[in-house]
Formats: sequence, C-alpha cells, structure tokens
Amino acid sequence: PRLLSQFFFADERVTRVVAEINGLDAELDPQQYLVLLNQLHLSQAHLLAVLERIMEECIPMQRHSRDYLVKFPEELLVENLGNHMLFAAECLLAGTFLEVEEADGAQLRPQARNLLCSLELVRTVLREQSLSQPGSYPQPVRAVLIQFDRLFAEFELSYVSSLVVVKSPEEIYRQQEIIVLFCETVERALRLGYLTQEMIDGYEPLLMFTIPRLAIISGLLIYPEGPLSLEQSPEQMSRVFSPFYNLLKKIRDLLQVLSAEELCLLERSLCTAE
Repeated sequence: PRLLSQFFFADERVTRVVAEINGLDAELDPQQYLVLLNQLHLSQAHLLAVLERIMEECIPMQRHSRDYLVKFPEELLVENLGNHMLFAAECLLAGTFLEVEEADGAQLRPQARNLLCSLELVRTVLREQSLSQPGSYPQPVRAVLIQFDRLFAEFELSYVSSLVVVKSPEEIYRQQEIIVLFCETVERALRLGYLTQEMIDGYEPLLMFTIPRLAIISGLLIYPEGPLSLEQSPEQMSRVFSPFYNLLKKIRDLLQVLSAEELCLLERSLCTAE
C-alpha cells in the first residue's frame, strides 16, 4: 500500500517496456512496435499518476502553482495532459517537432532536456528510497520532487503557449463576469418563477437553452453594465459574445420597446421553447 512501493513497481514496468522497445526492430515487426508504444504510454501515465500522489503526500505546501491552467482552452484540460507533456518533451529532445514550429521547438528543447533529466533523477532517488526506507521522505527526496514539479509546470505552460493562444488575464476576468451573470440570471429566474429548483437539481436538459437565453436578456436590460454592455467595443467584450456584437445591439433595441408585461411573457416563452 505504500506509495513508494507502488512507484517502484510502476518504474519497473516502464523500464521493462523501454528495454523491449530498444530490443525490437520496428521495421521487421511494426505491429509489435505499436503495441509496445501503447504499453509505454499507459505505463508512463501510471508512473506519473503515482508520482503525483507522492508529491501531494510529500510536498503538498511546496507544489508549484498551477493557476496558469485557467488560461488554457478547455479542450486541452484532459486527464492525460501530463503524460502528453512528457511525450512532447521526449520528442523535442529527439529533434522531432510534431505540434510546434521548428523555431519554437528549438527554444523549448532546453526546458525539455531539464525536465527529462529531472524526471530521471526523481526515478533514481525514489527507487533508492523505496528499497531502503519506503515509509519516509527525507529532505533530499523532497528537494528533487520540488525541482521536478517546478520544471514540469514551467515546461507545460511554455509548451501549451507555443501551441495555442492562452487566455489573457482580461479574458479570464470577462469569463468570470459571464459566470456571475449566469448565476444572477438563475437566481432572478427562480425568484420570478420562470424556473424551479427541481429543474436545476434534476439537470433538466431544457436549461441548456433556457438559461443562456435569459442571460442575454438580463445582460442587455437588467445588468447593462455587465459583460454584455454595449457601451464597450467588441474588442473589449469576451470572445464568447464579441462576434455577435451587432446582433446584440438589435436585440437590445427590440427589448427596450417592450412593456413589463410583454417582457415577462417573452421570458416565460423562452423557458418553454426549444
């Protein structure tokens, strides 16, 4: 049950698979080569998962900040992102630029080298510790873990930043404003009887359409100084709404001529129409 013991066997598996790959002629047996590559991917993912648990147990207060993850596009925030970063570092060190431009790859190679060297040091230190005192983490072990955690985070941010345009602090703030708008919209809809708590608790599928529709009305009329404010330029708005700037102006102009009763009727209809 000890994490260091789990790490030892996970590390043994990675070492064994690597040895099999190195002893195989990929051109003579391409099918077996692909099988071994998949095994390597899975074994490395397991190794990183155990290492993550060790760091949470050993250096929970010294972990490098991962606040930068909020800047990443949601489609990149997958469970195996860490393993993908490790694979990317190995490719860069081998001179293979699968996802990044060659110039970016050349700049990332020193970071990739430092990361992989740090990982090898971590593997060596943890293997020795697992064989001597598998229940403790002395200061030298904690030091190499802290260094690896920092190098991994720095490489992850640099590599992803070379792939996509990460969100700026301003864009993150705008998205937080949208979250607040949606929350206030739901609270108002509950208060006015447009929605029920049972619908929310039961994850009523219709809410996927209802809440955004009501949020547009709230953002244009009820909270006109919020994220849907049309007093700002399209460039100042969140990228979620900026492409629809002109359409939003037309919707606002139409909404402003409605009476209170007509607005209420419209909002109720938006809660039932599909």
